[in-house]
Amino acid sequence: MGLPTLEFSDSFVDSPDFRERLKCHEFELDRTNKFIKDLIKDGNMLITALRNLSAAVQKFSQSLQEFQFECIGDAETDDEVNIAQSFKEFSQLLNTVEEERRRLIQNAGDVLITPLEKFRKEQIGAAKEGKKKFDKETEKYYSTLERHLNLSSKKKEAYLQEADTQIDKERQLFYDASLEYVFKIQEVQEKKKFEFVEPLLSFLQGLFTFYHEGYELAHEFEPYKQQLQFNLQNTRNNFVSTKQEVEKLMKRIRSVDQDYKPPGQWTMEGFLFVQEKRPLGCTWTRHYCTYDKGSKAFTMSNTDTKSSGKQVTEMFQLKSCIRRKTDSIDKRFCFDIEVMERHGVMTLQALSEANRRLWLEAMDGKEPVRSRIHTMGLYRIGGVNSKVQKLMSTVFCKLNVNIEINNLKDKLKTKAFYYLLLHPVFILFYFCSSESDDQNYRVCAVHALVHKLPERNKEMLELLIKHLVTVSTHHQLNLMTVSNLGVIFGPTLMRSQEETVAAMMNIKFQNIVVEILIENFTKVTEKRCLSVLKRNNQRTKGTRIIAMYSCEAEHSHELSFPQGAHFTNVYPSVEPGWLQATYEGKTGLIPENYVLFL
Repeated sequence: MGLPTLEFSDSFVDSPDFRERLKCHEFELDRTNKFIKDLIKDGNMLITALRNLSAAVQKFSQSLQEFQFECIGDAETDDEVNIAQSFKEFSQLLNTVEEERRRLIQNAGDVLITPLEKFRKEQIGAAKEGKKKFDKETEKYYSTLERHLNLSSKKKEAYLQEADTQIDKERQLFYDASLEYVFKIQEVQEKKKFEFVEPLLSFLQGLFTFYHEGYELAHEFEPYKQQLQFNLQNTRNNFVSTKQEVEKLMKRIRSVDQDYKPPGQWTMEGFLFVQEKRPLGCTWTRHYCTYDKGSKAFTMSNTDTKSSGKQVTEMFQLKSCIRRKTDSIDKRFCFDIEVMERHGVMTLQALSEANRRLWLEAMDGKEPVRSRIHTMGLYRIGGVNSKVQKLMSTVFCKLNVNIEINNLKDKLKTKAFYYLLLHPVFILFYFCSSESDDQNYRVCAVHALVHKLPERNKEMLELLIKHLVTVSTHHQLNLMTVSNLGVIFGPTLMRSQEETVAAMMNIKFQNIVVEILIENFTKVTEKRCLSVLKRNNQRTKGTRIIAMYSCEAEHSHELSFPQGAHFTNVYPSVEPGWLQATYEGKTGLIPENYVLFL
């Protein structure tokens, strides 16, 4: 029910019903006045809290700004430089957000508190003053009326006329006070609809503007965040490589060898362990699985309800099932399936070999037919000694190298390569990665050092890097990107003369050199000097070039091309590191370090 209407004509009647309706309005004004007081109090508390929060964030931002990363080693990689600058980027972002918050706090008093206080004092206060005047005139009028009615009729006519005139005057004053009070009450009730609500709307608009500014800043921060995540992943990979080498050194010093074996306790009886790929690695979770051969319906129910709190069941349509090779994964009893609802393969693990055969028979599973180069995680798993020695014997016979095979009991990727590539010049490779940030300079430096190697060493190096280039071109399947290959082969190809912790910290530069060798294999192995080749490229126009790697265009003015593509009409571009060329009738920009001049 809303408030009852007050009619001006009721002021003349002044009935009990009119008085009751008037009390309803007065009660509502008192309630509104109390609410505004509480709202002003809470608003001041909110502004104080925002001011304290802003001060805390500014202090936090200042701490980030003042902190300086210090990395181990004489020089830093590009990834480490970017990570060291990340705190300052975070600080700048927080400062930008706080500038908008400070504007919100500065305007909050004028936008919210002042208008509310003004409405309470001027409007509701005026209504209260009207009530006081109305009550005063009411008491005065009815007192005068009572005395007037008690006058004797025997009084003189002149006296009675004067009394009538006085009561009429008092009645008029009462009516005026009643009408003004009724008008003021209704005026305040109507004004509160907009003068009371508008300040709240303005304050919320300022708050939403602050939140929108935060959203815009987050959108602008996204590219930097993605680049930083890439840098963090690279440093994580370098850390893993460095940690392994440092741990080996520590174990040799302590003369204690400890082989880590992953646990293999799995459950069967309808249960399978499913491999789930996540940004920080792969995890295995237990699922209760069912398969219907007639409909090819495969269901998985997650039995680990600790995190989600409820059981989730997924249903798929099976496409194929293939047994997983033992040497292609570090888990036993695994097989891969393909389903309609997901892209790629799902890797499952059974409890035993017998249980895996039952699943393969039920799903019409097949034996794996795939190239070794497509094996996921290639070169991350050590080889069998007998196979390693056989492979080394074959390679060394072709290269006419006299070496005692029985003394090589480590993996192929350690002592064999170390023997063939050991040379003072090659050990200094990692220093060229810190000389300059120019990629072309680094390639030229590596080129010069490679061609100072003895012929046998250089021949073995070219044979290895050529194979790694082939491996990297299949990184979509084997997950061995150029960066991953650098992490694996960097410590092997450029092992330090002294195994110390300081030397282990330079592994990150060794990884960069291996990446340069793989990415610029053709340039590094060709006989003429790269600096001359670069000058010839800059002044050559209209010549033909060939793509050493495939490339996917990211913008409309760039060209997409496969490995081995031939380009014509080649011109230097105004953008450093890019060329303008024509391929299949289309002209656009191509990266200079992806091609070779014919």
